[in-house]
Amino acid sequence: MYDMCVLLGMCEFNMSFGSRHCQAFMTFLCLVLAYSMRVNLSVGIVAMTDSKGSNPDFMVLPWSTTRQGIILSSFFWGYLITQIPAGHMARKFGPKYLLFGAMLVCSVFTLLSPFIAENCSWMYFCLTRVVQGLAQGFFFPCVNTHMAKWAPPPERSRIFSFVFGGTQLGTVVTLFVAGYLAAGPWGWPSIFYSTGLCGVLWAVAWLFLGANSPDTHPSISDSEREYIKAALVSSSDQSSTMRTPWRDIVTSVPLWALLIAHLGQNWGFWMLLTMLPNYLSHVLGFNIKSNGLFSSIPYMVMWSLTIVFSWIADYINEKRLLPLNVSRKMWNTIAHWGGAAALVALSLISTSVTGAVVLLTVSVALNAGVYTGFLTNHLDLSPNFAGLLMGITNGMANVTSILSPMITGFIVSDQVCKLCYRQIMLQLGHKKFQRYRDFCYTREKFTRILVSLNLNVGVIFRSK
Repeated sequence: MYDMCVLLGMCEFNMSFGSRHCQAFMTFLCLVLAYSMRVNLSVGIVAMTDSKGSNPDFMVLPWSTTRQGIILSSFFWGYLITQIPAGHMARKFGPKYLLFGAMLVCSVFTLLSPFIAENCSWMYFCLTRVVQGLAQGFFFPCVNTHMAKWAPPPERSRIFSFVFGGTQLGTVVTLFVAGYLAAGPWGWPSIFYSTGLCGVLWAVAWLFLGANSPDTHPSISDSEREYIKAALVSSSDQSSTMRTPWRDIVTSVPLWALLIAHLGQNWGFWMLLTMLPNYLSHVLGFNIKSNGLFSSIPYMVMWSLTIVFSWIADYINEKRLLPLNVSRKMWNTIAHWGGAAALVALSLISTSVTGAVVLLTVSVALNAGVYTGFLTNHLDLSPNFAGLLMGITNGMANVTSILSPMITGFIVSDQVCKLCYRQIMLQLGHKKFQRYRDFCYTREKFTRILVSLNLNVGVIFRSK
């Protein structure tokens, strides 16, 4: 039955743009804008605190390096809190209106950020970032819940990687454009105004185009609806009424393995993303325009590799060239161990600007493997509770997202000190090498380990 569905789906639907592709595109744009509003401060704070005056017509804020580290990490204080409740609420009530509300709140506070920065204490500015973090805590769990209802297994790696590739495109566009906006006639406030306005426009469009599942979509064709539902044999239409098996989730070995991988991932990813513009500006000597351009290059390459890796991963899984757990581990090892090797090499380079940019690009770009590695594994383990599982691991892993920029800010007390940044690179590379990589359990392993899982395993997990 499953193989027949795959064949029919490949023949009938892959040649045309269907409703599931529209839903994927909208959630892709959601994450593009989410990350635009998340990383706008990484370049913005360089212009906001530039005493040399990248744009002398706008206020320069007297924030120390340590204070900047606290401000950059404050987003994750709120982001940590709402992850698990968001996953639970998305399953109970559906992700559509939760995504709308989260995007609207985040966008409004982004629009208010310049006024608060210029007229209030830095602590109030931190508070706006906390509120934005609270709102954005809904995005990953809700998008994961949404994809569990819309992404058929034969297309899962491609759809998942495309949607979450929005995080990289949002990073690329924002880092690239923000430098030019900061140096332009509207100054650094325009970074926040442009990203916030785009978020409001997406929220309005989502109200008309978004749908929780194929059953609630007003214009999906009957043939596409049946194809999706027949292919999603592991997902139940009654998932919103299922009791949440908290005890079994907490004692799940595969989930703890995912959490360990997620902790290490967030430490490295957010250290690089929040501190890279400072490194390029103060150590490598790029001006604000070049800073934005060179900060965006690693994430542009990463976004491209995400698409390439996802197609290769789906081909491997479709042809069964490797077991699913081996495939997930392979991509994760490429992402983490490859990136770690590049960072260790970067710490040894003292004079070559070109070498530093190339190694930073390699380290970040190889991280594309996580989308076909551990991040997709939440959907493998339990489609009905995928949003909740993502909320648990992503929420708890954001402890390292908070600590990473703060610790970096304390270590890099002198922003032009190469030795300080070298210590950070060596520390990060070592952590990546030590990361536990054997985390990806297939649904079959999960079923054997949690035989007593009170989720109606016969419905939730596809049996061979």
